[in-house]
Amino acid sequence: MFNKKQLLNQSILFKGLSPALLEQIADLASIKKFQRGESIFFEGDKATGFYMVGQGRVKIYKMSLDGKEQILHIFGPGEPFGEVPVFHGRPFPANAISIEASTMLFFPRQRFIELINSTPSLALSMLAVLSMRLRRFAAQVESLSLKEVPARLAAHLIYLTEEQNNTSMVRLDIPKGQLASLLGTSPETLSRIFTKMSNEGIIRVKGKEIELLEYQILLER
Repeated sequence: MFNKKQLLNQSILFKGLSPALLEQIADLASIKKFQRGESIFFEGDKATGFYMVGQGRVKIYKMSLDGKEQILHIFGPGEPFGEVPVFHGRPFPANAISIEASTMLFFPRQRFIELINSTPSLALSMLAVLSMRLRRFAAQVESLSLKEVPARLAAHLIYLTEEQNNTSMVRLDIPKGQLASLLGTSPETLSRIFTKMSNEGIIRVKGKEIELLEYQILLER
């Protein structure tokens, strides 16, 4: 049985809120299920609400005119997505697709805004998450525009150490083809960089697990 209140209490958006407020939020959230590869929304769709991943993972991406995919974010359990356009009343600016069989919570826009208007603590939580998202997106833009691909990969591995709380070993949470898209490169180029870093003794690749042999070197790139 999917426990909405437990997920809300553990999420970065609602963690620490009072039990009474969590109860209100759980009441207005509905459960939606998506199969692997199923679209959640498309760029340009009206933002009638936002989502939170309960189980599974979601890819946020844009497509260029020539059909090239650029991954913007990968979200996992406890992470909200699609919340920004909901609050400024604009359509979704990107596409969202479930990359695993996933269960989501859906928060309808109007009812959630009404709850925020009456609950300052919820508004502060939203501001904190949106600020964190802005910093992450700014770092991604900087990486894609100013850094070479090896430095982008190093930055992503460091990011994973923070997410997984392990500076000696990280696990890739997406296939390498999708990681290449996230880093703005081709799978072939990414494969060559993994091989080069391995030959230099900086990392050791074991399938989806990456052993970080020279953490400081990665940190300095």
